[in-house]
Amino acid sequence: MDWGASWDFLWHFFVIFAWIAYLIVLFQILVDLFWRDHTTSGWIKAIWVFFLILFPWLTALVYLIARGKGMAARAREAAARAKTETDDYIREVAGRSPAQEIADAKALLDSGAITQAEFETLKAKTLSR
Repeated sequence: MDWGASWDFLWHFFVIFAWIAYLIVLFQILVDLFWRDHTTSGWIKAIWVFFLILFPWLTALVYLIARGKGMAARAREAAARAKTETDDYIREVAGRSPAQEIADAKALLDSGAITQAEFETLKAKTLSR
């Protein structure tokens, strides 16, 4: 067995792992800088990007130490905002609640537009959803 080839494989595996880990951290930092952080000026953002290119690991580590807490808070806020928007969209698309539909059917029944049997059918359909 050639131990040199095994160590080469492990070294390449480690280098590829480190590169992928850095890319993940880099993209998280860039998303935080440009999409979530609206308080930092453009010049400061440019300086961060410059140093991320010049000294990638050191700058990423400094960024995570210096701004990690704010980064997590901004990520939570973005997730909460996305959930609220999704919930609002679902409510809008889903239409009216069963109680609203039954109330509307009752108003139609009271006005004489539908019969009692039609009201019961509409109520049963609404409650079965």
